[in-house]
Formats: sequence, C-alpha cells, structure tokens
Amino acid sequence: MKTIAYLEGTDPEFLTRLVCRGYRTLPIGNKADGRGKYIAYISVADEIDLIVGYFHKVSPHPTVTNSLKELLTPGIIHNIPILLLAPEEVKSEAEKILAEATDSTSIKVIDSKHLMEEALKMLK
Repeated sequence: MKTIAYLEGTDPEFLTRLVCRGYRTLPIGNKADGRGKYIAYISVADEIDLIVGYFHKVSPHPTVTNSLKELLTPGIIHNIPILLLAPEEVKSEAEKILAEATDSTSIKVIDSKHLMEEALKMLK
C-alpha cells in the first residue's frame, strides 16, 4: 500500500478518494502549523511515496527556517516525488522560486485542478 504525505490545506475530497482507492495518507507539517510530522524530518522509515501540499506551506518562515530547500531536502534525498500546488496564474512565479532553491526534477508545481491526475501518474 502506497502512502501520500500531505500538508495542511490539501483537499480532503482528494485525500478521501485516495483512501477509497487503497492508499494511505499521512499528515505532515511545516513546524509553524504544528500539524503532523515535521516535513524536514521525513525519513525512509516513513515509507512515503508522494508528498502533496500548497506551495506556501513550504515557503520559508523566519521562526522555522530561512530556506525552502531545507523543507524539501528530505523528499529530494529520499527520492520522494513532491507535488506543490499553486493557482495557474502564479504557477510560473512559484516555479521560478523553486528553481532558485533546487534543481530537483522530482518536484512539480501544478494547479490543484490537476492534482488527482498528477498524483495517480506519480503513484503508478
């Protein structure tokens, strides 16, 4: 059974559809929101197959981290694909910010309208 780790704000209908299709879900957090396992502490032992969340959830917060890359590094080093959600009208700006932090090809910025389609592609 594959596991999708998700940040607060991820569409509950999306998560429910995944559970009904046989996937597990695991809440993760950015430390500032105090929910789930802190994203920067994800390890291989968590057996995560995909990370999903809104782009602003991995944006640097002065009381937590000064680095977008710090929050994404566990996913990168453990080869976990990451889908970051941003509205279509600011998707290119989010991609530019992401490109300044990392050149990882396992991270994709998408509009939430395409979340289920993209998630299922990555989970195959």
